[in-house]
Amino acid sequence: MIIGNGILAKAFVPYDNQNIIFFASGVSNSLETRSSEFMREIDLLRLTVEQNPDKKLVYFSTCSIYDSSKTESQYVLHKLNVERIIAEICPRYSIFRIGNAVGKGGNNNTLINYLKNSIEDDKMIQIHGKAKRVFIGVNDVALFIHQNLEDIGNRIFNLVYPYQFSLTEVITPLERHLDKKMMYEVVDEGSYYDIDFEESTKVYFNTITPEKYLEKLYKTYL
Repeated sequence: MIIGNGILAKAFVPYDNQNIIFFASGVSNSLETRSSEFMREIDLLRLTVEQNPDKKLVYFSTCSIYDSSKTESQYVLHKLNVERIIAEICPRYSIFRIGNAVGKGGNNNTLINYLKNSIEDDKMIQIHGKAKRVFIGVNDVALFIHQNLEDIGNRIFNLVYPYQFSLTEVITPLERHLDKKMMYEVVDEGSYYDIDFEESTKVYFNTITPEKYLEKLYKTYL
């Protein structure tokens, strides 16, 4: 049972299961501030759980929860609240904190799409030299969960490619993929958050290097 119709929901179509709720209809814009949008997700979540008490719930949260610069973000506070609600009302659940999900046709607020659009529009931007980010393709989200969900019960799980990418590491293969140079300057700013990489994700991704993984993401989704 899939709730939602975005890029993450579509990735789960091959793995749809009548005994599992893949709840992929949440607020996707990390810059969202409207309380009505947050309540819409909570109301739909409660209704879905109430109508399907025997199904396991799979919910998608965010690794931005670990970012100390976003502790007051309404989006992050909302995700923490939803995680709490799920633990209270769901007898069986798995919460996956996703880091910078990459998918075809995703919203323009994502980092990858922002960089891609900046290159294509010849836009001069500043790059934070100290910043690092984590990524994962939506197809890997779906396949990993399909293969490992039975072993992940009633807990929060960090689901990302297990590596912190600097922004220059992200840009270089993107320039090669688009065959065009980005106009940018590196400034001595930025930060990154500590995140525990799950052992099973290290096993899942053990055959592909960080550089090759980014190349795979660009080839698949851009």
